[in-house]
Amino acid sequence: MTDQDKLGLDAAYALKTPEDSKRLYADWAKSYDSDFAVNHDYLLPKVVADLYAEQGGPAPVLDVGAGTGLCAAALAGHGIGPIDATDISQEMLDVAATKGIYRTLFTGDLTATLPVPDKTYAGIISSGTFTTGHVGPEAFDELLRITAPGGLLAISINKKHFASAGFEAKLAALSDRISDLALPERAFYGPNTTGPHKNDTGYIALFRRVRD
Repeated sequence: MTDQDKLGLDAAYALKTPEDSKRLYADWAKSYDSDFAVNHDYLLPKVVADLYAEQGGPAPVLDVGAGTGLCAAALAGHGIGPIDATDISQEMLDVAATKGIYRTLFTGDLTATLPVPDKTYAGIISSGTFTTGHVGPEAFDELLRITAPGGLLAISINKKHFASAGFEAKLAALSDRISDLALPERAFYGPNTTGPHKNDTGYIALFRRVRD
C-alpha cells in the first residue's frame, strides 16, 4: 500500500463536513479506482450490487454516493437498469460518466434534500457512503422519501459505527416505514489487501419501503 493510499483512506475516515468530502474526493477522483480500489482489493461495491440483485433488484435504481461508479458497474453486470448516480463530488461523477453506466448523474448532498421528486426510484444502492465522517443515519428519511412504495434499498454501513453512530437505533425507529430488514455482514476488502483496515467489515442493510 503506497503512502498516497494511506493518506487517502485515513483522510476519508477523518472527514467531518460535506465541504471536507468535496475537497478530498476532488483530489482523489482520477486515481481512486487504481490507487484505492485495486490496491486495496476493495470488494464492497460488488458485494452490495450482488446482494441487491439477489433480492430481485428492481429498477430504476439510484446509486447514492456513487463515486466513480464501481457499485453500478457491478449492478449493470447483472443486467439491472436504468441506473442514475448522485454524489457530493462532481469530480467523482465526471469519472463515473466516462464508463457509460448511468442514465443520469447529478450532484447531491444527503445531509440536505436531493433534487428528486418523491417516490421516484424502485431501488436505492449505496456502497461506502454510510460510515464515519461521511453520512449518518438521519439521511435514511431522505432515501425513503425518494423510494417508491415497495422499493428495495441496499446500503452498506460500517460495523464499527453501526451502533455508536445511531444506525441501529434509526433502523429500529423506522420499523413502521420499512419491512423485510436483513443485515448480512460482509468484508470490505479481499485477501490481497494489507494495513490497519484490512479486516474491516460492515452490514449491508437490506430493506423495503412499506407500501402506502
